Amino acid sequence: MHPLNAAVAGRLDEVAQILQEQGANRFRVQAYRRGAAVVRNLDRPVSEFVREGGLASLDGLPEIGPSLARTIRQVVLTGRLPMLERLRGAAEPSALLATVPGIGRRTAARLHDELGIESLEELESAAHDGRLESLAGIGPKRLAGIRESLAERLGRLRQPCALDVAEPSVAELLSVDAEYRAQAAAGRLPRIAPRRFNPRAEAWLPILHTQRGPRHYTALFSNTPRAPTGWAPRGTG
Repeated sequence: MHPLNAAVAGRLDEVAQILQEQGANRFRVQAYRRGAAVVRNLDRPVSEFVREGGLASLDGLPEIGPSLARTIRQVVLTGRLPMLERLRGAAEPSALLATVPGIGRRTAARLHDELGIESLEELESAAHDGRLESLAGIGPKRLAGIRESLAERLGRLRQPCALDVAEPSVAELLSVDAEYRAQAAAGRLPRIAPRRFNPRAEAWLPILHTQRGPRHYTALFSNTPRAPTGWAPRGTG
């Protein structure tokens, strides 16, 4: 299975799960589940369908109608699904936590009541700072599965926003990196408050918007447990 297909399908499955928890129309829930299965089982990356035929190409796939085609295209082009982000925010905390594999309803209730966890971002922080390990029944194997699931659900899909723009050169990326580090060190960049690994909602992360030819870059230090001092370019076009 292609990693991009797995990631897109995972987002569609998550939409279906949260809609089901909220008591949405079962046909709508089933549509997202069927769409996820179709994308997951494609024999080539879904981005190729977007590149070659756009919405018409996606709409031509079995079980994929116009609305779902637009949703899939949005995830492929931007790496985000605003609808899913809104659903996460609207879900009752315990129900949302219970959608994570390895977190049942009872454990979700304990996470909320005993640890005060109300979002997937807070759950991810707890999975890395030792709080989940202190909860009875969450051993190393289960904890690793929770971390992996959250990393996939919360991570941005690494796909360029404009599929027809050539890949940047290494020299170009290094020049953006140098600009970002210099501006950040000089304190000239605005700072944002990332949602992940930032329980106090502090605005500590410097962010740079810059351009190289047709490409627009958003550069920031990576806010992940594995790469705390790197930076990630966000988007081209």
